[in-house]
Amino acid sequence: MNYLGTRLRELRESQGLLLRQVAAQIDVDTALMSKLERGERRAQREHIIKIATVLNANEDDLTVLWLADKINDVIQDEPMANKAVKLIEKNLK
Repeated sequence: MNYLGTRLRELRESQGLLLRQVAAQIDVDTALMSKLERGERRAQREHIIKIATVLNANEDDLTVLWLADKINDVIQDEPMANKAVKLIEKNLK
């Protein structure tokens, strides 16, 4: 799953912005921005702040999606993933 990338594309397209426009404003190349949207690369935390500003998005919402992607990358093929997530959730409360 690509939670953050999907949301970034939705936000960008809803504002009528091109990949190159957003990429230029966050100081990355267009190819990287495209890969972020497609989930082929993961954004760095610093990108989230810049992207939120450029796309007028809530930084916390984008950070949650970024973290969800990171967690999913690590546990997606693990048979005990659900149990691990439940344990973490219990301990975070």
